[in-house]
Amino acid sequence: MFLPESMSRIVIVGSNSCIDETIEALYDLETVHLIDHTVDADEGFTLGTPRPYSPKASERLLKVRAMEKDLGINKHTKTAPISESEIRSQITSDSVESIEKEVRAVLDKRNDLNQRITELNAKKKNLELLARLPIDQLELYSGYKSIASMVGTVSSDPTAALGDMGEVYYDSSKKEGNVVAVFVKNDDRTKAQNILSENGFMEIPVPEGTGSVKEALAATEAEIAAAEADLEVVQKETEDLFEKHKAFLRASDEELTADAEKGTLPVRIASTKYSFVIDAWVPTKEAENVKASIESRVPQTFVEIEENRGRREEEAEAAEERFKTAPTKMKHGKISKLFEYPTRMVSVPKYNEVDPTVLIAIFLPLFFGFMVGDAGYAIPFIILGIYGLKYAKLAEWRAIATVLLFGGIWAFIFGFFIFGEALGMHFIEGEHELAVASTWQGLLGLDNLPDALPWLLNGPEFDVGGPGIHKIGEEWVGFLLKLSVYVGVIHLLLGFCLAVYNKSVQHGFVHGFLDKGGQLLCFVGMVILCYGLTAFLGMTDLEENIMYTMMGVGGAIVVVGSILLARAEGAMQIIVELPDTIGIILSYTRLTAICMSKAGMALAFNYIAIEMIAMGIGGTAGAIIGFLVFVVLQLMVWTLGILSCGLHALRLQLVEFMIRFYEGDGTEFTPLKFKHIKTISDKEVKEA
Repeated sequence: MFLPESMSRIVIVGSNSCIDETIEALYDLETVHLIDHTVDADEGFTLGTPRPYSPKASERLLKVRAMEKDLGINKHTKTAPISESEIRSQITSDSVESIEKEVRAVLDKRNDLNQRITELNAKKKNLELLARLPIDQLELYSGYKSIASMVGTVSSDPTAALGDMGEVYYDSSKKEGNVVAVFVKNDDRTKAQNILSENGFMEIPVPEGTGSVKEALAATEAEIAAAEADLEVVQKETEDLFEKHKAFLRASDEELTADAEKGTLPVRIASTKYSFVIDAWVPTKEAENVKASIESRVPQTFVEIEENRGRREEEAEAAEERFKTAPTKMKHGKISKLFEYPTRMVSVPKYNEVDPTVLIAIFLPLFFGFMVGDAGYAIPFIILGIYGLKYAKLAEWRAIATVLLFGGIWAFIFGFFIFGEALGMHFIEGEHELAVASTWQGLLGLDNLPDALPWLLNGPEFDVGGPGIHKIGEEWVGFLLKLSVYVGVIHLLLGFCLAVYNKSVQHGFVHGFLDKGGQLLCFVGMVILCYGLTAFLGMTDLEENIMYTMMGVGGAIVVVGSILLARAEGAMQIIVELPDTIGIILSYTRLTAICMSKAGMALAFNYIAIEMIAMGIGGTAGAIIGFLVFVVLQLMVWTLGILSCGLHALRLQLVEFMIRFYEGDGTEFTPLKFKHIKTISDKEVKEA
């Protein structure tokens, strides 16, 4: 079934003289999941040491990333790719160091100018405050032997509090604040400072020098203008450096990152003075190819396939601690891969359990589409989904776009062919319609449609209520509720069967059935029993003998299931499991409830808005208002459709369905590889 790829464990043994070639081969294969060696795991082996080039590569990488940050280069910066041989040649010829000197010289000038402008702006601000005072000469603020001067800003006027203690010069402005200059005898300095503090005094430094405050202010402004002009020149030089070196820095970042990681790989493997041993997992279907490839590229190495790991827990338990857990490599097609995100929200599946991603890819958009069930709302969903998958980068947004696209397709199918409606209005008039204008046929005046068209738009003619299923029509509510219950039974039954299957894969069928079969039988028995009870209560039409047979068979299955359940999980679990069966099935009625509530909101809004437009209530102004009301309220329904339908469709997968069989907590398959974006291999260059 939907199990992850089978894994094989391999051992690579070689001489230390060929370790660099072996590492390159492992990264080029992109299918080798390294098993970290643990200290004292094997007698005579220790952890290896970084390769000699690793420290230099790490040092250069730090320099490159520092320059990228200073120049504003990031992963979104567009550059042309450079061949690996070319970028490596530039790195080894000390291009990183020479570019760093060039960049550092310009950045130092920029930093100095920024600091200078900051200092001048602070000086300018102080001079502007002083210019508001009647003391025009800078030298008059200081230089006294027996007089203390205090200049600064205050929150309130201290003049009255200072009294005749000395000279006080004060200016007030709501926009620019209050400034004060106080001159007192040295003996009164402390007392004056206390009074000023009570008035929120903050001292400002008086610029050194002589002459007019206004002249000093003008000179400072001129210095600022000159510094800003110099800064513009330096900024242009920085932009030139950005354009000149962005391709090299992005490519060297990528190449040096690879070198730094490759250089430290030996600390993860077993090593002796003369040899190394690498333990790794590879997909079973690739094992022979990996063995042949490594041995052909590095003849001094020997590769042995130690085991083809099965799915039984006994195999994992018998292995050494570091070899117990085989990694999980999920195998999906182009479409199902888009639905990995909900699975990862819970956890990566175990190596020996079903990966639910494909099932989520089927049921999640199906449930979403059923709850929306409207061709008009579906089209924007599809458009947004396509746009999101094309341009979105974050996994979260891509996951939302995936649900909108495929859920929108199902919403269109249900809305066009089953419910026959768009924007909350049916296409064709039926007995359930309250007014002609509440259908597109009546609203657009399409009285003479071809005979085949109603069937195309609404499906076959139903016995009740005309063409199309009316979501909130009295004759259809019961049908839709029953349908959601049946869907829930099928969905949950699949989950319980998968629980048995998982345990059968891990421990054998007998163990799996004894462990999880009780839940499955209790569920099946309760479904049959409850269906018989509905006939007994007059809710369904069944012959009396069939009704009692179903109740008897269902009860017998429940008893057997309860015995198995008590044996596996304890008798108390019976009390929990049996009532819970009814609850989880009824939980699926949310499919119909949300479908009906959205349709009801749309219908109510349409009667308010469309009738105003169609009947001309309030004249032209009323029609315009009605149209605006229609647009706003339809957007509200559409937005609520995304939130409610999306969340509840996801909840049914994660809470009701996956919890029946899914444990997760697997180790994801992470092969040694690098994604080359800014660099291309020499082989690709030749092919181009």
